[in-house]
Amino acid sequence: MVSTTDAARAARSGAPHEPHLARQLSNRHIQLIAIGGAIGTGLFMGSGKTVSVAGPSVIFVYMIIGFMLFFVMRAMGELLLSNTGYKSFSDVAGDLLGPWAGFFTGWTYWFCWVVTGIADVIAIAGYARELIPGIPLWIPGLVTIGVLLVLNLPTVRAFGETEFWFALIKIVAIVALIVTGLVMIATGFTSAAGPATFTNLWSHGGFFPNEFMGFVAGFQIAVFAFVGIELVGTTAAEAKDPEVTLPRAINAIPVRVLLFYVGALIILMSVTPWTEFRAGHSPFIATFSLAGLGIAATVVNLVVLTSAMSSANSGIYSTSRMVFGLAQEGDAPAPFAKLSRRQVPRNALFLTSVLLLSGIVLLYAGKDIGAAFDMVTTVSSVCFMFVWSIILASYLVFRRRRAGLHTSSTFRMPGGRVMIWVVFAFFAFVLWALTTQSDTLTALAVTPVWFVVLGVAWLVLRRRPTHQARLAQHRAAIAESTEAARADA
Repeated sequence: MVSTTDAARAARSGAPHEPHLARQLSNRHIQLIAIGGAIGTGLFMGSGKTVSVAGPSVIFVYMIIGFMLFFVMRAMGELLLSNTGYKSFSDVAGDLLGPWAGFFTGWTYWFCWVVTGIADVIAIAGYARELIPGIPLWIPGLVTIGVLLVLNLPTVRAFGETEFWFALIKIVAIVALIVTGLVMIATGFTSAAGPATFTNLWSHGGFFPNEFMGFVAGFQIAVFAFVGIELVGTTAAEAKDPEVTLPRAINAIPVRVLLFYVGALIILMSVTPWTEFRAGHSPFIATFSLAGLGIAATVVNLVVLTSAMSSANSGIYSTSRMVFGLAQEGDAPAPFAKLSRRQVPRNALFLTSVLLLSGIVLLYAGKDIGAAFDMVTTVSSVCFMFVWSIILASYLVFRRRRAGLHTSSTFRMPGGRVMIWVVFAFFAFVLWALTTQSDTLTALAVTPVWFVVLGVAWLVLRRRPTHQARLAQHRAAIAESTEAARADA
């Protein structure tokens, strides 16, 4: 059965005058975009702080987060594939939870990536200064934003190709790191920090050297390493064969987490004792530097720079598509619903690019790059958890109101409702973890301001006739599905 909201959406999508995104992203694009989203700046730069506070227990931190987010992705996959008219999970939220949810999810996800993009600009400035000492911080930030805007303007395929190669560089770098580390361990390589050996994992205070609270602190920055894992969900409207590509990308998440996060960190902490890791410094670079491989460290610095570029690239792409979808629903100014002749939301791209310039201001406002990075990553992590929670809430409503679609789904979420509540409990634990450190607590206290702003905006916007009509459609859809459920019973 098709709901009233579904019918309205189908009618809109079939309107000849409404602009459409082009399905130009192939399977290889989707797979590498998914990998690139799973390997963020948080792994390369943020893991230095994570390791320094959690020690070797950081391995379990990344495994637990990856395990929980896998179920978020499976829920998202089932929802998106239940209706190929959905452009993203913002559409899903608006359809199942109501127009308010689409508004809050879309704008919060946009805000998430703007904040993440700012973190990436900060990280890029830091890496650039490592490569070119004395360079003014604003130069690499401004160049990055300009380059990424130029790369995203031509076509969505241009973004796909750019992200394909960015992600491939990250994959090659991590695999090379693992292989190099294994060779160093096998040959008994010794640096100033001591011999490279797997015993470094437990010979410096055990797996939990800072006890339980150190383990808890590891979740604070580690969550940020996974932001963007849901990025594949924003490609639903531009994927050539979403029924095939989305399940493949989502099901590969556990392997990616084990290889790129757990595998890399095991090697890093085996080659160099965890006690040598420092917040604000990439452990990937530090490992080669301590081993005396100066040239390799420079190469890794370039790779880490590319990783930050990749993350910022994904942010510009996803925010532009989200604002485009919001504008089509009347939740954003109409000019953002326009596409260029090559079917790219050009105005939305310009909006994000302009706002990323605030990252350059933060570089000079804070005490240091590390402090600025910690602040924006905490805000970003909280907002992303809100978006992930909306996806889970949408799934619960989907199971209740559209049981038939769930039953017929070929990509059902494992664990069902039970795992949804387990993941909710985990998110509550992470929020508590953010309150245990002063720097993350400050950022956590600031984040609600965004939701207050959104709430005020929605109270004003919902009074418009178009939004009143959408609310009426949603209520009719609920009544229709409730009646159908009673009839089936």
